[in-house]
Amino acid sequence: MKHTLSVLVEDEAGVLTRIAGLFARRGFNIESLAVGPAEQNNISRITMVVPGDDRIIEQIVKQLYKLIHVIKVQDITELPCVERELMLLKVNASSATRSEIIELAQVFRARAVDIGEDSLTLEVVGDPGKLVAIMGVLGKFGIREVARTGKIALTRESGVNTETLKLNTAKVVQLP
Repeated sequence: MKHTLSVLVEDEAGVLTRIAGLFARRGFNIESLAVGPAEQNNISRITMVVPGDDRIIEQIVKQLYKLIHVIKVQDITELPCVERELMLLKVNASSATRSEIIELAQVFRARAVDIGEDSLTLEVVGDPGKLVAIMGVLGKFGIREVARTGKIALTRESGVNTETLKLNTAKVVQLP
């Protein structure tokens, strides 16, 4: 199972290196990593997606707390969250296919950010599933390059779990 960890750290040189070293020494993988300033000065938020069962995640959390400059570690996998990822996607686009690509992109609320003679670069923001879906739809045109940020996430103060809502909506739709 993949877990999403939210880690608050002091904004000091070498903190990210120590965290990466911890994972490397223990043989743990980081599938996604995003780092940026948090709500307080001199504090950064690291959002990482880590594969592993509950026991492995518990070990990781304990090890992170042992590091200097780590303030708070939270496994937000099962909590109601707002999750987003950004992707830049460069697609082959001739003058004959450009309008079709733009129409398909609009379905995903993607926007064109660069148009070349034979390519189109799109900006897509959303959950990881949305990014995979648009890549699947546009794959037939030929994907030239992809750049993705790691997942960023914050817990929902409202407590509304959109994943639960999606599941309940799907069940209602399936009823005869």
